[in-house]
Amino acid sequence: MSHERRKESFVTMSRSLRCAAWLVLASYTSLQILGRAAGSTRRERRTELPGDQVVPQPNAITNHAITIAAPPEAIWPWLTQMGWHRGGYYTPRWVDRFLFPANWPSLDVLDQDLTREFVPGDTIPDGPPGTAHFVVHDVRAPDTLVLHSTTHVPRAWQNHGARVDWTWTFRLTSVAGGATRLHLRVRGRAAPWWLAIAYVTGIVPADAVMATGMLRGLKRRAERRR
Repeated sequence: MSHERRKESFVTMSRSLRCAAWLVLASYTSLQILGRAAGSTRRERRTELPGDQVVPQPNAITNHAITIAAPPEAIWPWLTQMGWHRGGYYTPRWVDRFLFPANWPSLDVLDQDLTREFVPGDTIPDGPPGTAHFVVHDVRAPDTLVLHSTTHVPRAWQNHGARVDWTWTFRLTSVAGGATRLHLRVRGRAAPWWLAIAYVTGIVPADAVMATGMLRGLKRRAERRR
């Protein structure tokens, strides 16, 4: 191959690599944006919600929202049966199989043995017994549920000072036509620095799939039952 041919080939390869790099960067940036705010309005993102004070200096805040053609009273029972080996989290089945193969599939019906009346201090399992779980920090049926967790870190990591402190706030607001605006806010803080970086770079983009999948799953179930 001549010198000119090699030079031309190198330039073409360099351009292809730059294009690929820009494409990856643009895709990741989109996932960061969607992971932080998909479906929510600016007003919703700026509104103070119960539970915001639990994690005062989060590394990341995500807001997701959806309008459901059902009143809050019809949606609330679906929240009360959430959990590991309970009703699940209503995420798409492929997500359950890929990320949580040991968990039961998310229920498509309300189970009277699983729905319950929450009080502060109640726990919701998010893994096998003795592992991750949420604690009900605040509850005002049928419009507010604040879940808090400090247990979503492997014990081996905890021995090295790793910790994650985060909240899930579900806020249901009645809107015109007998519908409900369901707003989900997550505030999370991780430490030390390497876990904080992993949290922001990995978990936040994942919320573009997880949180939106959960809200769409709730919408489909609540509207179908209605």
